[in-house]
Amino acid sequence: MGQIYEDMQEQIAQAEERIGYTFNDKSLLVQALTHPSAAEDDPIHNSYERLEFLGDSLLGAFVAFEVFQYFPDFDEGGLTRMKVNLVSGGMLSKCAEELGFADIIIFGSSERGTGKRGLASALENVFEALTAAIALDGSIEAAREWVIKALGDQITNGVSMEIDNPKSILQEILQVEHITPTYQLDDASGPPHARIFTCSVLSDGSVIGTGVGYTKKEAEAEAATQALQNMRNAGRKKKPD
Repeated sequence: MGQIYEDMQEQIAQAEERIGYTFNDKSLLVQALTHPSAAEDDPIHNSYERLEFLGDSLLGAFVAFEVFQYFPDFDEGGLTRMKVNLVSGGMLSKCAEELGFADIIIFGSSERGTGKRGLASALENVFEALTAAIALDGSIEAAREWVIKALGDQITNGVSMEIDNPKSILQEILQVEHITPTYQLDDASGPPHARIFTCSVLSDGSVIGTGVGYTKKEAEAEAATQALQNMRNAGRKKKPD
């Protein structure tokens, strides 16, 4: 095995640079990057399968703690929605691809022969496996720092909310304070075939967001999105050091 690591020095160094963490035990890193197709003799111990299991649980805990801190006004439903979106396969694959993991995953010849049709799934699995590998090699805190660094912008910018209905999310949040958001049409301009609508959303009589769209529904959704952004900004200010 020592010769294998010797042959992979460049790939290991490249992986560590992209992760932002230097492994004491390089075998953990290699295992986290190895697709089962490249470990056909013993995929359980020589691929990322076992690490993926542990990483999935750690990832969920790290993200749950982070969104709980960042968004003090969100109820259980809102927090759960954010967590599910952030740890989804699509989100993890996207982040892993942006970090350049597609070039450092170790595939076997059988998978390479398919044109790496399982690349998206592999990117997700490697993200989780690396989380576990860092925890085992260094510490839980080191793994947490890696996850927050990798997903940080998605959390603080609320990107994970974009696939949901912003009006529903806003309503869930305000209902905690027994407030129902109301929407008002502020303006409608332009020719009949290309009207532009401006709507505001109010909480307890105060405007908390304004949006523009080609339909009232679109303008209201944009207003709710702006209101959520304002709440996210307020949440960041409240976050403990």
